[in-house]
Amino acid sequence: MKSPTKSPSFPRLLVATEFSPNSAGGSGAIIRQMLKDWPTESLYWWSCLPDRNQHFGWTVAAHSVARIPSKLYPNRRWLRSRSWLLDKFWTPWAAHHFGKTLQQVRPEVVWVIAHGWSIPPLVRALPQAGVGFHVSIHDFADRGLQHAPTWETARLRQLSSLADQLYATATTRDGICQAMVDDLRARIHKDGNVNRAGLEAEDFEFLRSSEEPPIRGIKIAYAGTIHVEKTFDIFVSALGRIRDSLPLPVTIDFFSDHSYRTRKWFDPTWMNEHGNLPAADLAKELKKCSWGFAPMGLTDNDPRYNRFSLPTKLVSYLAAGLPVITLGHIESSVIKAASAYEIGLCATTAALEDLSGQLLAALSEPNPRRRYRAEVLRCAEVEFDARHTRAVLFKCFEECASASKQSS
Repeated sequence: MKSPTKSPSFPRLLVATEFSPNSAGGSGAIIRQMLKDWPTESLYWWSCLPDRNQHFGWTVAAHSVARIPSKLYPNRRWLRSRSWLLDKFWTPWAAHHFGKTLQQVRPEVVWVIAHGWSIPPLVRALPQAGVGFHVSIHDFADRGLQHAPTWETARLRQLSSLADQLYATATTRDGICQAMVDDLRARIHKDGNVNRAGLEAEDFEFLRSSEEPPIRGIKIAYAGTIHVEKTFDIFVSALGRIRDSLPLPVTIDFFSDHSYRTRKWFDPTWMNEHGNLPAADLAKELKKCSWGFAPMGLTDNDPRYNRFSLPTKLVSYLAAGLPVITLGHIESSVIKAASAYEIGLCATTAALEDLSGQLLAALSEPNPRRRYRAEVLRCAEVEFDARHTRAVLFKCFEECASASKQSS
């Protein structure tokens, strides 16, 4: 590991989480955006998973990996045994590994994104380490609890409880949306800020300009992982019913680290996969689209996801000037956000006939960008100003650095 140095303007920062600096997904995108101006020589990273590649071209001074052996990671087969082995053997080792990383890096601030299997070793090692730390929760660890087998339910509850401990003992803290922060305050009696992806100055400049890409068809963008496949299936079925009635050809364009070509609903004659693009390339491609699609569960069977997560794709669509099709349960975070602003079609029905009719009316709009531009801009200004969010986060880091000095 490189000898740690300190920038005169930025405290020495260690990001600690499960995933790597160049990982796909909303959490990685949020961190890269918030730290886009952070000097590399003052930025370090600790994770449980290695960087598979440098897809986003993001570098840090040093990346320390307490690697979970791929054969032990709990997915699909032998879940119970693998989880037990990680708890029994890997977690103590990973906690020791993190302690050594702290000694080597000597960070002034640790930014924890409480995610997955990084939570248990961080709970063991961090609160008593004498360093100020900030905790962000982007998803509750027990989301999906209602669909898990009995033994996994206990593990998810344990991870969620441990994440609560990290949040409670942190110097400063935040959540992905106000509903999450309110829930944590009610349960843990600790306040926090809202931290999520947002629009930069150049994005607002684009939204305020009169620039409009030529309309050549109805291109519906979907960015990221599909977490609610039942909702997506219903959407595709409803859209399939009205394709021939629309004034222009319609396509769904996927921008994701995952391929959905093998799904039963995937139709290559009107669906396109573009892979997972770097942020600048994704922004460029989204601006060529007509709409963005942001679904959540149509039932409230998984309230820990529906009510307390906020897909980063929504911000990507707004930054590209896209009106948004939101589809989900009335209590879901994305529907509540869309209901507060007229940014596109906000649908809550699972009935194909009703949804088809709503989609036909919305997608027949001759210039949806122009119709929804003012509200897209208002929503972005009020809810998703990255400069404001970054300033609040950096103030938290200052408080953490001060706590570290007091402990030393």
